[in-house]
Amino acid sequence: MEVTSAAPQYQIRGLSLYGFRDMAQCLDFLYGDNRLKTGTLVAINAEKVLTAESDSEMHKLIDDAEYKYADGISIVRSIRKKYPQADVTRVPGANLWEALMERAGREATPVFLIGGKPEILAQTEEKLRRQWNVNIVGSQDGYFAPSDREALFHRIRASGAKIVTVAMGSPKQEVLMRDCKAFWPDALYMGVGGTYDVFTGHVKRAPLVWQNMGLEWLYRLILQPSRLRRQLRLLKYLNYHYRGQL
Repeated sequence: MEVTSAAPQYQIRGLSLYGFRDMAQCLDFLYGDNRLKTGTLVAINAEKVLTAESDSEMHKLIDDAEYKYADGISIVRSIRKKYPQADVTRVPGANLWEALMERAGREATPVFLIGGKPEILAQTEEKLRRQWNVNIVGSQDGYFAPSDREALFHRIRASGAKIVTVAMGSPKQEVLMRDCKAFWPDALYMGVGGTYDVFTGHVKRAPLVWQNMGLEWLYRLILQPSRLRRQLRLLKYLNYHYRGQL
């Protein structure tokens, strides 16, 4: 275990990630010394660990991200098993995004939103402004041509955004964040997957009791049986965990 900037880092299957005791510590870390950090936030769960092991490009994208955090309950349990003294809890990406937006609203941090369907993105912007008075300085839905990427990067830089959240799914969002960060490094980038859909009520999250028990994955599986094959793949990670190959 390594302690950096008041937040410990842990090694799981060769990936170094931060472990936080709660959401408040995570936010205080990101806003350390009253200055928002720059770099890339990536949520780590068992599926992402396995993908990194089988996909060298994804491994580099994840490895190069400055701030990896334990989003999946399996990762939290693995940290606790490998490091018995670790005071670590799960930080769900959707919850972290909302907490970050609320803090951004209080501190007038300029935010740029990317991804999602045009109507979902518009509803996300409206709700963020209404609920937390978020200073949204620009947005772009997820339906743009590769040839439009550079123009998007110019818009982000010109906007002065300090937080850029990207809802495009993996690995698209990680690739976009990497390329945009090279163009405009003075921002905190966060990949958020389907968070805009959840935030606007178009996709239902597991009830809080399921989330607290670490069973959000099972709730999604019940609603979407087509995810079974994807979940069976995680047996490989369970093997790592119970054999102590962490």
